[in-house]
Amino acid sequence: SNRLISRGPRDRMDAEVVRDTALAAADLLSPKIGGPPVKPYQPEGVWEAVAMKESNTRNYKQDTGEALYRRSIYTFWKRTAPHPAMEILNAPSREVFCVRRDRTNTPLQAFVTLNDPQFIEASRSLAEHAMKASTDASARLDFISNRLLSRTLAEPERKLAMETQASALAAYKADTKEAQAMISNGETKADPALDVPELAAWTLVSSQLLNLDETLNK
Repeated sequence: SNRLISRGPRDRMDAEVVRDTALAAADLLSPKIGGPPVKPYQPEGVWEAVAMKESNTRNYKQDTGEALYRRSIYTFWKRTAPHPAMEILNAPSREVFCVRRDRTNTPLQAFVTLNDPQFIEASRSLAEHAMKASTDASARLDFISNRLLSRTLAEPERKLAMETQASALAAYKADTKEAQAMISNGETKADPALDVPELAAWTLVSSQLLNLDETLNK
């Protein structure tokens, strides 16, 4: 099917779909349907900056457990302070009616998909699955690329990805605190049975592939 639709329009996925795609690839996305709105990861102080003192939505209380991984359509929406990651990825504020979403490309979007705890956590979870699926580095890379791109990498791409992994592994072995910090993003805990520097290195590779335009565009 990819071959048949390869000449169709190329657009970045909507904000909600970008987040859901990352969670789904990492086996974190909750399949639950319906229920009350949820409050996923969000920087501190966003609501407080625009809320009146007596407002019942002045303070943002982040959810825990499954609620953090619900589909983005269930995210609680404060019209005067939309979810920052969604807004940066061009989700409308919902203050006025919107018939079509604008799409922009700015460095802030890369900051979200590279640094948001939700995306780093998804990258780490995907790396964990890859490491548990095989001890072979090439097979692990195939696992990650198939989850994100629905294909294996071409040889030049594979070479670059493996160079990234090797370089990151050396750096994380030299700085285990940095490696631990890398795999500690998000509420879910990394599997203690996995080697910390190696997991951090594969997390970086997963993040790299998650941020490819081929992953983020439809």
